[in-house]
Amino acid sequence: MSILRSVVGIGGARDSAASVSRRDAWARRLPLLPAFIYVFLVTQIPFVLTIYYSFFSWNLLKPGSFRFSGLDNYLLLVTDESVRIAIWNTVLLTVSVIAISVILGMAVAMLLNSEIFGKGILRTLMIAPFLIMPTAGALIWKHTLLNPLYGLLPYVLGPLGLGRVDWVGQFPMVTVVIVEVWRWTPFMMLIILAGLQSQNPEVLEAARVDGANAFQSFRRITLPLARPFIELGALLGSLFVVQTYDSIYMLTYGGPGEDTTNIPFLLYKVAFQGYSIGQASAIGVVAVIFTIIIATFALRTLFTIFQVEARR
Repeated sequence: MSILRSVVGIGGARDSAASVSRRDAWARRLPLLPAFIYVFLVTQIPFVLTIYYSFFSWNLLKPGSFRFSGLDNYLLLVTDESVRIAIWNTVLLTVSVIAISVILGMAVAMLLNSEIFGKGILRTLMIAPFLIMPTAGALIWKHTLLNPLYGLLPYVLGPLGLGRVDWVGQFPMVTVVIVEVWRWTPFMMLIILAGLQSQNPEVLEAARVDGANAFQSFRRITLPLARPFIELGALLGSLFVVQTYDSIYMLTYGGPGEDTTNIPFLLYKVAFQGYSIGQASAIGVVAVIFTIIIATFALRTLFTIFQVEARR
């Protein structure tokens, strides 16, 4: 009987401890409940409605056009040439901007990681483009720097015979890429610089003592250490660059023709110029799915970095 009471007592103590643990867990989560409800209301419900509308043919300019169309809007994404052009422009813009930004960000990060005069001021100047509003930055580039009549760049390139080149009109995608690289290079630089600063300087010193030159030290030591941070910067940057809208709207308005129309700008034109809510919803759903895929890889890379840092 005493043994039975002991077992019952131990079981009751465990149940009581589990109950207290659950109450503590809910007590910690309760302050987050309002934020969770807010995020759910402003993100998930509109997304569910977007999915719902994507299965309907609905044009606001045509009364009575709201009817169920099944997968027609999604099939149109496969057959519509404008969608294919927008997808290609999105991929081209994202890959170009991320690749160039990572290379420049790595170079600047290595420069700022070394002992140079005025390093603090240089860091502030390098971060500045990332802090400027995208719309304001695009207007600065379009009118102050690249305007063929009074822009700064045509004035500087005038002696070389390039003073009257309409960069926005003749090279629209190149212009958008340049502006976005100017904007995202500081972001890459900050992430890579954080990785470089976690590097043990004694390892580099030992490599120099063993006769390794600067290139060998970079290839064998610095680059492998910075690789997770480079991947993280590229994935996070892709997550935002794929949604580029401000620069395209202010610089080229998707043109000439559809040369710079990407998926977000195509969504804008279909929804707010063509008023085709069903087709625009289908484009939005596909864009969100691609964004979620990129975000998943970014989060995995981020968790990997945290685990590596925790083991150090």
